Amino acid sequence: MTERRKLAAIFAADVVGFSRLMGADEEGTLTRLRTVLDHLVDPNITAHNGRVFKRTGDGVLVEFLSVVDAVRCAIDVQEAMIEHNGGLQEKHTLVLRIGIHLGDVIEQSDGDLMGDGVNIAARLEGIAKPGAVCLSEDAYRQVRAKINLSVTDHGETTLKNIAEPIRIYSLAVGNELTMKDVAAEQLGLQTNKATKLRTPEKPSIAVLPFTNMSGDNEQEYFVDGMVEDIITALSRFNQLFVIARNSSFVYKGRAVDIKEVGRELGVRYVLEGSVRKAGNRLRITGQLIDATSGAHLWADRFDGELEDVFDLQDRITDNVIGAIEPTVRKAEIERSRRKSAGNLDAYDLYLQALPNIYAVRPDENRKALDLLNRAIDLDPSYGPVFAHAAWCFVQRISRPWPPYGSDDLATAISMARRALAAETDDAVSIVLGGFTLVMLKQDYATGLDAVRRSVKLNPGSGFVNAMAGCALVFGDDLEAGLRLLERAMTLSPMDPNFFSHLTVSAVAHLFNDRADLAAELAERSLALNSEWDSTYWVLIAAYTQLDRLSEARVATKKLLTISSEATVAKYKIALPIRSPDSLELVLSALRRAGLPE
Repeated sequence: MTERRKLAAIFAADVVGFSRLMGADEEGTLTRLRTVLDHLVDPNITAHNGRVFKRTGDGVLVEFLSVVDAVRCAIDVQEAMIEHNGGLQEKHTLVLRIGIHLGDVIEQSDGDLMGDGVNIAARLEGIAKPGAVCLSEDAYRQVRAKINLSVTDHGETTLKNIAEPIRIYSLAVGNELTMKDVAAEQLGLQTNKATKLRTPEKPSIAVLPFTNMSGDNEQEYFVDGMVEDIITALSRFNQLFVIARNSSFVYKGRAVDIKEVGRELGVRYVLEGSVRKAGNRLRITGQLIDATSGAHLWADRFDGELEDVFDLQDRITDNVIGAIEPTVRKAEIERSRRKSAGNLDAYDLYLQALPNIYAVRPDENRKALDLLNRAIDLDPSYGPVFAHAAWCFVQRISRPWPPYGSDDLATAISMARRALAAETDDAVSIVLGGFTLVMLKQDYATGLDAVRRSVKLNPGSGFVNAMAGCALVFGDDLEAGLRLLERAMTLSPMDPNFFSHLTVSAVAHLFNDRADLAAELAERSLALNSEWDSTYWVLIAAYTQLDRLSEARVATKKLLTISSEATVAKYKIALPIRSPDSLELVLSALRRAGLPE
């Protein structure tokens, strides 16, 4: 018999208490099992590219090429089971437990898999809490930045007939059932309603049902629908852990203590709000609270007419999401800064690098790269670190700054491609990977495709819209880029990088023969950040086009005080402008304004 070894993600699932159920109602249990397998389990396995290699009576063993696919399949299956069981009497419900391991397996000629990789997955399934998913450390490492569920680390655990202890993690999926399971109790995996969940490593948020203060019960659908839209939009942020609606809505109609909510749901941030109706107008208020301290991070109100209630709902959702994104980012950076130097993980180092990246200055940029390289050493599979490192190199290469290493261009391209390979659905990593390829003029087709895909993945992110818009503008799709930049500024008016959005919008207008608008936007950008060198070459070109040569020369002198090594020749190499005509427009203007050749 021909055999071969390979690495595979193994998914093992079975029905909790199957023997007991069969003893009570054999025919009915088998019928219900077939229904669950045929309509819930097997379709999800197929949808996530899994292959069933063995059926075990009451369960399945499945091979996946990707741990991410295996975990997503497990989550979808368990959530489908919750919905399926919701309409049944308790005695008619079936509950699954699932174990997932990434390991070495032996594939036989008939497609069957054997070996420790299979055995460990089966043992993990056996100790999983009913309704939950249990992962080995090897599996968890591949998905820890990609899952939006509470995770419990159960430490080193000895599994039956497995030689070495294995570190295991359990995922909290939906409304897990609390049922007796001896192996699970021995590991302390059982919980009850009083259990406080451990806060996930990445920023976590719960959106509570908004309070309807209008006294009009007909507005309940609007209020609940708006909250559901906010939850859905937030869920598109892969760097954000978002509590599902069915968990946060248990607080509907209750007076709550935000700190207690944070402990019960295992989140750092809570969004709450209210809706008040007065005549034909609605006023919606919202506030974001740090659940660990009770501090208010953001608050705002929105007014609108009831005539177009769904348009109002969408507008409010966009505004809330646009405010939350930079607010949470800022709060996470501050939280990381308060941690001791010896207690930093890859995520903390990434957070600490962000302010240095946003500064867009050579010394801060170098500090950011130093931090990101330390993060890569700690976790070489964390896509956002590669993506932001690539962005740092774009800043250096597209300006007359001294190099960071021996071959910054090659390193930047490598970082961008690793970010795109590591993160298949993280819009931020994808947009920065594509942005890098475009801005460094290395692969326009792949880069522009990536930034467009990122916007489809998360259209509510101001950051994603801004970076994609920038790439499109410099990639010579001016109108599309400008639309995304305008949306970014609408979504995130408090973004610390707002000045850069204005500058790139000015670039789009400059290259589209609207020098007057370009000058106006560049001047607004300088009012927010007078030290950003890129704004000056845009302003110089706009002033020159408008025959305001004396003002262009003043701007040139200011540029040279910020970037003393700037020359026309260096900008010719560094500027990421795809259109030869647009590039020549800028270089000619710099010459006329007196920048050294």
